[in-house]
Amino acid sequence: MWNAILQTAGVLFVYMFLFYVIAQLRRNNGMADMAWGLGFVLVSAFTLWRFEPSSTLAIVLNALVFIWGWRLFFHIHKRNWKKPEDFRYQNFRKKWGRWYLLRGLTDVFLLQGFFLLIISVPIIYVNLTNPEFTFLSYFGLVIWLIGFFFEVVGDYQLAQFVSHKKPGQIMTKGLWRYTRHPNYFGEVTMWWGIFLMALNSLDAWYLVASPLLITYLILYVSGVPMLEKKYEGNPAYERYKRQTNRFFPGV
Repeated sequence: MWNAILQTAGVLFVYMFLFYVIAQLRRNNGMADMAWGLGFVLVSAFTLWRFEPSSTLAIVLNALVFIWGWRLFFHIHKRNWKKPEDFRYQNFRKKWGRWYLLRGLTDVFLLQGFFLLIISVPIIYVNLTNPEFTFLSYFGLVIWLIGFFFEVVGDYQLAQFVSHKKPGQIMTKGLWRYTRHPNYFGEVTMWWGIFLMALNSLDAWYLVASPLLITYLILYVSGVPMLEKKYEGNPAYERYKRQTNRFFPGV
């Protein structure tokens, strides 16, 4: 398993470095967001080629990763490609000053590649060990489908709202009525589903690092906190916060 992880790490290093070079040519480190979903597709494709799993579970899990990763890549590409650098990366550019090029590589692209590697460990494990479906795997598949629904529908509803919104308006309808971050909730839920699909033995307990890490990153680091800070002080958003769950859907 460690050998498989190290091989995948080498592939991801080259992949993230290439995206870093493209980002510098475009002066837009938002390219890191595009690299995210496609990076998991790369992990899936590489380990499929390297270990040649044949079980139904492996085929289904990799298909789910391909569907989710490509959809997320095209969604972010469509949203960001012709737009200026995202406010998060602009703030980093100002904060890091003359060290921006180096820290852009280490603190944005390579760090994201490291997180991507840890989160994708269940994919590597399944493609290496070739397990079959269990009751827990079926339960994980249902959890994944729920998460995918929240991410896809949440993204679609937000895109429709943004294309017609008036200045100062806040998205409060559809899934956004029940959680302030349905797309983030969906992504976290999907990785818990993949973890459950991969967990065919107590010896594989370490796979829980994958959903724990993505949950922590989205809830406390780069997802929810950064987005909510952007709207701090906005009266409409403050009212929305008082009326709507932060993360888990609810009335």
